[in-house]
Amino acid sequence: MSVQNKDRRFFNKLIRNKGAFFGMILIACSMLLALFAYFAAPDGSPNANRMIPEIGSKKPGFTIGLLQVYKTRTIQAPGWFTRLIEGQEDHYDYIPISAYRINGDSIYFQKFIDDGVTEAGVLPLRALSVTPVRQVTYTIGTDKFGRDIASRLIIGVRVSLSVGLIAVLISLTIGIFLGSLAGYFRGWVDDVIMWLINVIWSIPTLLLVFAITLALGKGFWQVFIAVGLTMWVNVARLVRGQVLAVRELEYIEATRALGYSHLRTIVKHILPNILGPVMVIAASNFASAIVIEAGLSFLGVGVQPPQPSWGLMIKENYNFIITHNPMLALAPGIAIMLLVLAFNLLGNGLRDAMSVRN
Repeated sequence: MSVQNKDRRFFNKLIRNKGAFFGMILIACSMLLALFAYFAAPDGSPNANRMIPEIGSKKPGFTIGLLQVYKTRTIQAPGWFTRLIEGQEDHYDYIPISAYRINGDSIYFQKFIDDGVTEAGVLPLRALSVTPVRQVTYTIGTDKFGRDIASRLIIGVRVSLSVGLIAVLISLTIGIFLGSLAGYFRGWVDDVIMWLINVIWSIPTLLLVFAITLALGKGFWQVFIAVGLTMWVNVARLVRGQVLAVRELEYIEATRALGYSHLRTIVKHILPNILGPVMVIAASNFASAIVIEAGLSFLGVGVQPPQPSWGLMIKENYNFIITHNPMLALAPGIAIMLLVLAFNLLGNGLRDAMSVRN
């Protein structure tokens, strides 16, 4: 069977797997959402950090009128690419109001303080936007600072996917390198690398992540490195086992007889033939990285405020689960569950599609 036919057969089997297909669709949608997050989010300000304390902790579907007051300083409109990456700073300060009327060159309004509590105010129309009042509906509600939960969920996709991607790349780089060396050369090289793997394996994952995070400091990029450096042992053990099996096959013996270098044999003839299992464990590690990042952020050693992270959102709002607004913590929890489920389903689909028995 030609390589092209094998690839087509693999792809067809993967697509026919309903769970894997659902996972791929969900992952593709998440990636598009992460890329265009600031265009898709209702709050397109940097980190979706528009705070309106008066409307804090509101339930899903809450609707309020916002008076759009020009800021005292001029806000420069960013370029398209800058807005794509960083968002766009608000041109207005927003005042929540429950009622208003325009009289002459002034607007009289009732500022919303809390349910049933208002305060009278007046502003000249020249200080306001051309459309002075904007009606806003918070689909999933607001957090305790009055920020839009839906917008922070959308921006938070970037953190989860970024941590997963970088952590998997780091773990694959280290794991494939050490695993292939151990499996190919065997002997004392295998003994040293397996000793290192067993030492790292014996340390609880979260404890090791805490140690690395405390050494590197808290922050966005530190989480990438910390998570990646704890996940390579799975990859290394898998690659070592695969290389041990492949190195005894006839075509590898032929490369030695032809005088090929060890590097060429490993890179061109061994690794391409063991990528299947590596892809499966990469999908599993991607899901694990998302959960670990959420746990770190929940414990306060991961992504730092005001940058939105699903784990951090749960930490900030988990006390509302047993009170009047559980959606503040449930929404990011459901988002984590769906994304992790998608990668696990994709991993299962990859495993089934690569099975020669099907």
